[in-house]
Amino acid sequence: MALPDQLSDQQQRVLFASKGTCVTDDPILSRRLMLLGATASAALALAGCGKRPAGQDAVLRASVTGHGETDARLIFKSAGIKPAGFSVTYAEFQSGQMVIEALNGGSLDLGGMSEIPPVFALASAIQSFKQIAVFHGDVNNQVVLVPRGSRIETLAQLKGKRVGYVRATTSQYYLIRMLQSVGLDWSDIEPVALNVSDGASAFSNGALDAWAIYGFPIQRAVATEGARILKTALGFLSGNYIVSAHVDALADAARAKIIGDYLRLLKRGFGWTASHQGEWAGIVARDIGVPPAYVADQFKRQSDVFSLRPVTAEAIASQQGVADLFAERKLIPHKVDVRTLWDDRYNAIIEEKA
Repeated sequence: MALPDQLSDQQQRVLFASKGTCVTDDPILSRRLMLLGATASAALALAGCGKRPAGQDAVLRASVTGHGETDARLIFKSAGIKPAGFSVTYAEFQSGQMVIEALNGGSLDLGGMSEIPPVFALASAIQSFKQIAVFHGDVNNQVVLVPRGSRIETLAQLKGKRVGYVRATTSQYYLIRMLQSVGLDWSDIEPVALNVSDGASAFSNGALDAWAIYGFPIQRAVATEGARILKTALGFLSGNYIVSAHVDALADAARAKIIGDYLRLLKRGFGWTASHQGEWAGIVARDIGVPPAYVADQFKRQSDVFSLRPVTAEAIASQQGVADLFAERKLIPHKVDVRTLWDDRYNAIIEEKA
């Protein structure tokens, strides 16, 4: 049986792109997948995750990045939303960059990410996805954290400091822009590229002076470790996040219809969370394991509630600005035109009245 380092590049992408587990409706199968996580057999199982016997509901393979307020599983359960005529299997990811890798590896039909990971993919040889929708939301849940007792009070004081971030994600982008805003360059700090879990460990252990991070790790660090928010990404991020679909799923009429149906459910789900903020804060707090007051406070400070939006010229221009910055900083090898990634076929569905 092959070990991970003996697998093909394709198998390793399927196994490790998410550093997570395919979640199915069958708990026994899910457990087997976890136990087989370091084998070639698991690669095949994950690649086929979502397939059902003939005559049963079709399956959509979708991503979940992190937990809490953007977790579609939690949203649908809380809002009482259930797919009709199809089912969904979810794979968990730590970052949008990993979602892109899984899409390019063919193990996902649909995935969510920020504006940044597709830019890096566009600068490479493989783009097996199209961007079909925008979900717009809070940017105050993306921050630079400093540990309890830190003397750092301003962005300028990050000069010479060890600052953790997640490569090819919003945290890298807004950290660059924050540094620019106070006359600092990337070379003025000691940037430390870490995935989310490694970053959390390094921050907890005092190995970082600051951490540019997003989502539920913020509330956990504040609630359990006394971390302090130095700066939020308000004014540095657009608030646009992207829904992408695999090109093969879009080319298949049946799966393309399921994607449209799923987008309708997402729109309903985000509508429910927006109109039930108090109840939703408590649900999210239980999901990520922090006192409800911390999530309620975050919701009070949020720049916007999450909502599903169509593809627009403004959304395309926003992502182009991101791409241009990364090209100028030579973080991608050349300039790219993001327009080639966008597909507006689902605009009519997204714009349907509730």
